[in-house]
Amino acid sequence: METDTQGRSPQQDRMIALLKHLAPTEGYTRSLLDGVTFMRSNGPLACTAALYEPSIVIVAQGRKRGFHGGAMYVYDAQHYLVLSVPLPFNIETEASEAEPLLGLALRIDPTMTAELAIGVDEAGQQPESRAVTMYSTRMDAKLEDATLRMLEALGSPVEAKLLGPAIYREITYRVLMGEQGGGLRAALQQGGSFGRIAKVLRRIHTQYERSLDVAMLASEANLSVPAFHVHFKSVTATTPIQYIKAIRLHQARLMMVRQDMSAASACEQVGYESPSQFSREFKRLFGRTPTEEVRSLKAVLALAPPAVHPEGYLRRFSSVGTVSMDQA
Repeated sequence: METDTQGRSPQQDRMIALLKHLAPTEGYTRSLLDGVTFMRSNGPLACTAALYEPSIVIVAQGRKRGFHGGAMYVYDAQHYLVLSVPLPFNIETEASEAEPLLGLALRIDPTMTAELAIGVDEAGQQPESRAVTMYSTRMDAKLEDATLRMLEALGSPVEAKLLGPAIYREITYRVLMGEQGGGLRAALQQGGSFGRIAKVLRRIHTQYERSLDVAMLASEANLSVPAFHVHFKSVTATTPIQYIKAIRLHQARLMMVRQDMSAASACEQVGYESPSQFSREFKRLFGRTPTEEVRSLKAVLALAPPAVHPEGYLRRFSSVGTVSMDQA
């Protein structure tokens, strides 16, 4: 892969230029394609609790480190991150005003990904692998090219609609064919214990406000309660009760940040019956009261609507390298 004198490829320079316009403000920005979100951080972020849905996270500039289960996962311009299940973990960010962190996250579509995984396995192109919860792995030229084409397409409403879904599918395929893609393919298999726990995690992620009984979840996974605890911890590095608490608290934090919801309202929305218990467990997880946490992370966790530019605007800039922000 050809690189410039700063160690970045021309493709990376174009991705950075596009992302500066697609993600003009700090925090998260929706794209014109469902399932794709842009990320921007204008400064460093010390180790903090985060919640990612099953996704492929690609960083064009800056660096993030994720910490889970005693391991560290680096994702930057040379490495991307993959999560096969909804997962709370800790992250830290390297970024600055001069070189903000810029990237995008693609939600993993279970149906499409499973279909692609079956095709890859039937072709016998990769050896069997054990299922993994998350991994970071090296970016290759084909995935970089597909990512660039995705960013170019998402600058145009027409191209986002007509070309975006096919490129989304291609990126998913490239990840499945990557060095550690076998771990994601194995995680999608429904028969094994990992697949059964993953199904339960998806339910918790979408129904966190309901009463969730561990015995009921174990039954849904077709496991005894003791076996359920063992397999659950092997996937999430925590217990079912602690996982449910973390999901509820993370969702409450997002409600307060993105919907200007009060702590009392968020507490009720995520299924807590006791406001005092909610505040106590919130501070235990995040290290700050709800008010302090929202004030500190308001910009970092904000979610903005798509940044729409005139048709073809981003494509013209994509061919000339980086673009200064004052041209936005």
